[in-house]
Amino acid sequence: MNAHLNLEDAALLDAVAGKVTAARSLLREIADDFSPAAFASSLGAEDMVLTDLIVRDRLAIEIFSLDTGRLPAETYELLGKVKSHYGLALRLYYPRHDLAEAWTGEHGINAFYDSVELRKGCCHFRKVEPLQRALAGRKAWITGMRAQQSATRDGLPIRSFDAGSGDAGLEKFNPLADWSEREVWAYIKQNQVPYNTLHDKFYPSIGCAPCTRAITPGEDVRAGRWWWENPESKECGLHVKRP
Repeated sequence: MNAHLNLEDAALLDAVAGKVTAARSLLREIADDFSPAAFASSLGAEDMVLTDLIVRDRLAIEIFSLDTGRLPAETYELLGKVKSHYGLALRLYYPRHDLAEAWTGEHGINAFYDSVELRKGCCHFRKVEPLQRALAGRKAWITGMRAQQSATRDGLPIRSFDAGSGDAGLEKFNPLADWSEREVWAYIKQNQVPYNTLHDKFYPSIGCAPCTRAITPGEDVRAGRWWWENPESKECGLHVKRP
């Protein structure tokens, strides 16, 4: 993505520098004041920016990812690149085998194509339940979400309280909420950050392999996720706003 990004654009570089300063300051605050904190990385472009910032500043923030069991091969390849580039082996959380066996046994391996309800059920045992285990005992969790990514993320705050996550709710931070896609890629290119090679094949948003496709120029960046659904339903349950 952004193969023609102009890294000599002074306005772009100034914008990135300012946002990097703000993100680093916020991440340091999280590490100091909300320990134990964790960063839930989906290994997307935004998540690789945050990984780079956390590792560079040696912050006490654990980075973990959810291995749904149906990720693209390119995502698994990126896990290896993260380890070789940063010396960092991400902690992985997996679906419970009993839940996977029960759901697929009742509905079928690809039943998520049949309805939004079934798709969200698949997302729940593959993502939501493992995330709940990953966040147990945490005081804060960090995501790489941006407000510009989709209709479901419009007005995304940098900080909020999620009463439904963790043991008794916890602070949720989105340090890149106000970043543009161009700013994300400018940082990646400037700092030679490893990224998923599917991004170079017009996959701006990458999830499970059966639920992700490439997009065409002009489409929304999350048009390739659950493309058979309406935009308003395109969340997996990880980031549903709770009171």
